[in-house]
Amino acid sequence: MTHLSVNLNKIGLLRNSRGRNYPNMVEMAERTLQLGAFGITIHPRPDQRHATYQDAHDLKDLLKRFPGAELNIEGFPDAQFLDVVLEVEPDQCTLVPDDPNQLTSDHGWNLARDQDALRPVIAKLKAKGIRVVLFMDPDVENMVLAKDIGADRVELYTEAYANTYGKDGFSDVLATYQAAAQAALDAGLGVNAGHDLDLNNVQTLCEQGKITEVSIGHALTAEALDLGWDNVVKAYLAKLS
Repeated sequence: MTHLSVNLNKIGLLRNSRGRNYPNMVEMAERTLQLGAFGITIHPRPDQRHATYQDAHDLKDLLKRFPGAELNIEGFPDAQFLDVVLEVEPDQCTLVPDDPNQLTSDHGWNLARDQDALRPVIAKLKAKGIRVVLFMDPDVENMVLAKDIGADRVELYTEAYANTYGKDGFSDVLATYQAAAQAALDAGLGVNAGHDLDLNNVQTLCEQGKITEVSIGHALTAEALDLGWDNVVKAYLAKLS
């Protein structure tokens, strides 16, 4: 079974657009966990346009009431982000190579270039008992290096997978992701996946049993407009089981 971590950034975006605490992120997180989701993900950006640093603290407090459930905080490891993560001590921290002005994540780490900067960051997080995940393109050759610099898992960036799903050439793209996942497993890494996964495409990616966890937010929130939040969360859990 692949674990589902629900990204609540879009809940934060709706809340922030009106200057009120509605929808309430903690209440939505609690509802999601009660439905059976394994974890909650947020990706606070420097401008805090959706999830905020305070959300990280509030969600950590909530997770104390759900033994076994996990909090995953994603983001670019600048000084402010790291200070928050080291204080909150989530179960998992996913390091993403975002520029502060990016609309959304759109590439994985270039480890040949960035490994020297990442090593001390990873060491600090692991010293606090935080599982460290690197957001990566599905490149087989980079998985051993990710392990060598201290990562516990990789998160495969799945936009290419989602964009070709059901189209010509999809089988080749799927094979690329499965090969990257296997290379990560062979290197001793766990494998997460995320970006543009939805109810239509998530099961195919995970059915070989190589993916430990998926993080889904934008599609899940959009699908909930048609199906309702509870129904969508339950539908993902059914597909991932």
